[in-house]
Amino acid sequence: MRLLVYGSKDFSRVIRVLAADCGHEVVGCIDDFAAGPEILGTFAETRTVMPPAADLGVVIAIGYEHIPARWQVFERVREAGYQTPALVHPSALVHRLAQIGDGAFVMAGANIDLGATIGPLAVVWPGVIVSHESHVGANTFLSPGAILCGLVSVGEGAFVGAGAVVADHRTVPAGTFIRAAHLYK
Repeated sequence: MRLLVYGSKDFSRVIRVLAADCGHEVVGCIDDFAAGPEILGTFAETRTVMPPAADLGVVIAIGYEHIPARWQVFERVREAGYQTPALVHPSALVHRLAQIGDGAFVMAGANIDLGATIGPLAVVWPGVIVSHESHVGANTFLSPGAILCGLVSVGEGAFVGAGAVVADHRTVPAGTFIRAAHLYK
């Protein structure tokens, strides 16, 4: 599939490589606030020259500093008729009974276990473990090496820092920020 990457900063570079690793062709970036050689224009400008098509999708590469804005952009892109495919790196381990939502990113070396669900637009960085029957809410970031033990529920728009561990059977409320290397019990 041909992909437009919404965003052009650091996170965008990571997502462009992930898209290529997943076998997609990145055709350019959308940025509402910046210009540059890789940027096709704002969303309004880009939709006129590259309208929704069966072989064209948009991935949202706006970072965790703008979690609410990410969701607004995701909704706007979907309302405009674009596909928002999930990107799952070929080296990620995703159990056949796990579910990955639209627009989610699962990076290299992540492990998504039996019955786990990753919500739409969630970001699962390298080395993350989402254990059995855990749920990751929409638009949530799981930083490198974070571990969700079994039967954990993380609400939408949350952030789990690098190396943090959420103990089994815990609920992390929507919008929570868990710092790096923290044990959430």
